[in-house]
Amino acid sequence: MGNIVAVVGRPNVGKSTFFNRLIKRREAIVDAVSGVTRDRHYGKTDWNGREFSLIDTGGYVLGSDDVFEAEIDKQVELAIDEADAIIFMVDVESGVTGMDEDVAQLLRKVKKPVFLVVNKVDNNKRLEDAVEFYALGLGEYFAIASINGSGTGDLLDAVVEALPEKEEIEEDELPRFAVVGRPNAGKSSFINALIGEERYIVTDVAGTTRDSIDTKYNRFGFEFNLVDTAGIRRKSKVKEDLEFYSVMRSVRAIEHCDVCLVVLDATRGFDGQVQNIFWLAERNRKGIVILVNKWDLVEKDTKTAKEFEKHIREQIAPFTDVPIVFISVLNKQRIFKAIETAVEVYKNRSKRIKTSVLNETLLPIIENQPPPAYKGKFVKIKYIMQLPTPQPQFAFFCNLPQYVKDPYKRFLENKLRDMFDFNGVPISVYLRKK
Repeated sequence: MGNIVAVVGRPNVGKSTFFNRLIKRREAIVDAVSGVTRDRHYGKTDWNGREFSLIDTGGYVLGSDDVFEAEIDKQVELAIDEADAIIFMVDVESGVTGMDEDVAQLLRKVKKPVFLVVNKVDNNKRLEDAVEFYALGLGEYFAIASINGSGTGDLLDAVVEALPEKEEIEEDELPRFAVVGRPNAGKSSFINALIGEERYIVTDVAGTTRDSIDTKYNRFGFEFNLVDTAGIRRKSKVKEDLEFYSVMRSVRAIEHCDVCLVVLDATRGFDGQVQNIFWLAERNRKGIVILVNKWDLVEKDTKTAKEFEKHIREQIAPFTDVPIVFISVLNKQRIFKAIETAVEVYKNRSKRIKTSVLNETLLPIIENQPPPAYKGKFVKIKYIMQLPTPQPQFAFFCNLPQYVKDPYKRFLENKLRDMFDFNGVPISVYLRKK
């Protein structure tokens, strides 16, 4: 395990800018709205050859009427528990505030290395102003300007030196499961229920989880990364840059995962926005599991689940070979079934079928039901193989590939699905000239 360094402090002192400089990627959402980074955020960075994880904690908001206030307290305390070192950031422009004093009081008790960092020090006048932060009782401080990086080098030298030595374990490329869906469908609650640790701020305000976060997870002897994404918003709803950013994040999370768990709110149904997410995952050729959450809130008779499922399958045709699991995160109903299903889909997506088996199985079927003749010409499929791609793609070699139309390609795809289990996985079928 690498070391963990947490960055704490009240909102808008520049934690995210600092975090982004170190991560070299726009991982946290940086925006001038107070309290935008509503979550701890993880990233990896290295300095002088020492790699460590950085956690950007939610703004530390005390005594405000912000819904997130109590939750963020918990976040900072969690960070204090989990981190090997803590960077406490303050802002020279606003001087020492009551909130800074509250944070300092918590940190003075911590037995771990704490680095007081005065941000936005970009001229000599401000360097003099920084002296007042001695009043926090945390000793020496580092003056930096995270916007241009000045002073961060000395700070990082000190941080790396203070980190305890840990044995390095090789990071393997774990499968990535992304939990996606529209805001308030229950994605964060689903992950909380699985992990049993309050890693996400969950309140009833739509769009609380404004960013995506990875969590290592082990279940059924199978290890993977769970990626929680900000709810994808409809483009028209994206008024602030912030929301646009959330959309971008979810899109990226889908692009970089192996299996998408598409969570939808049963009371809202499989609406247009959920369908967009579904097709985005399908276009990216990702494994897909549909999770119908809040199933406990739906009025049911004997047919309801069947009807609901049928409706979803009509919407996602022709790609209907997708597992649909009805869950209730609140009652912890079938949440492990959901993960088990995702693991199966992952295995289906990485499945390799021997060329000999493909040909023995499918050529007789094709002979029985060949592609329809086109302009009096007969298409003969002679040979089939799976292409060496990360997801299932099959090449059917024949004399006249241009005459094979979509309905027959779908027939071939369905036969592949009948013979070999590709549940939850988009398949590509190509016809090539032999």
